[in-house]
Amino acid sequence: MKLLFITSSRIGDAVLSTGVLNYMVNKHPGIDVTVAAVPLTLPLFEAVPHLNRLIPIIKQSLNRHWLALWQQCRHEKWDIIIDIRGSFLSYFLKTSQRYVWKSFKVADHRVDQLGRLIGMTPPPPPYLWLGLTHLQKAQSLISGPIPVLALAPAANWIGKQWPAKSFSMVVDQFLEKHEAKIAVFAAPQERSMVQPILDAIPRDKRIDLVGRLSLLETAACLKQCQVFMGNDSGLMHMAAAMGTSTLGLFGPSDDRMYAPYCPPENPINQVIRIPESLDELKKLPGFAFDAPRTFMESLKPETVFQALEGMWMKQENFQKKVSRQ
Repeated sequence: MKLLFITSSRIGDAVLSTGVLNYMVNKHPGIDVTVAAVPLTLPLFEAVPHLNRLIPIIKQSLNRHWLALWQQCRHEKWDIIIDIRGSFLSYFLKTSQRYVWKSFKVADHRVDQLGRLIGMTPPPPPYLWLGLTHLQKAQSLISGPIPVLALAPAANWIGKQWPAKSFSMVVDQFLEKHEAKIAVFAAPQERSMVQPILDAIPRDKRIDLVGRLSLLETAACLKQCQVFMGNDSGLMHMAAAMGTSTLGLFGPSDDRMYAPYCPPENPINQVIRIPESLDELKKLPGFAFDAPRTFMESLKPETVFQALEGMWMKQENFQKKVSRQ
């Protein structure tokens, strides 16, 4: 059997789509998998079982990238095509089963929507595949008896980015109460955004992972951490997919659709958002989704710390229980 999986161009959306692919891989053991995605998200799929090919979708004018992808796929007889991008391409390829994304009017979680796309309720949760080298890299960077808090202070738009000063205030208060280390994650181009936070963490307490890791190495490191705290971002969704207790900070985005996902029977993740709803925020003077300013100032550090403290203590108690068994 052959499966073509065309997935999202943003890291967070691509992570949320992985549950669909994982379901198909488990349902059809040995299925031959081809994944097509933009170069940014394609590395997430490097360790998919029975992977035959990764096809980069290189953006071209006049949507010619879809024609290029069609030319690479048209000679195959696919058994299953799953197109999370909702492109016209999928209808011009031979296949026995075709699942093409269409927008849903109900504002429920994106993972639930993806589950309905393939007729699965409850939906398959996001899942990232790791290789031995990714796990070894994580062990070399995050290991030992001291627990680690993962911190992701950047975002793909400054509007969703909680001020660096607020992050530092929470970290300072956290380190006063707990013997722990802080692992800071961000992309290379985000170094200037997060450097003030790194500088404020004592050298013996910080693990600087900014720009040092591939996507799957990042996922493996997030798996090693006890708790994740960060803005609504791809890293937030990666942490949740790895089973790390995740605290997502939300402002100008819809947490109904993009909260860090966890199955209802294991609610280890939490959302803290600014007091204003997204609809209220849209009505404020000067609001725009491309505005060069943050809309997260109204989220108070004490509110975030209280949520973080509760999650951290819950994980500590869980670890103690496991160690006694």
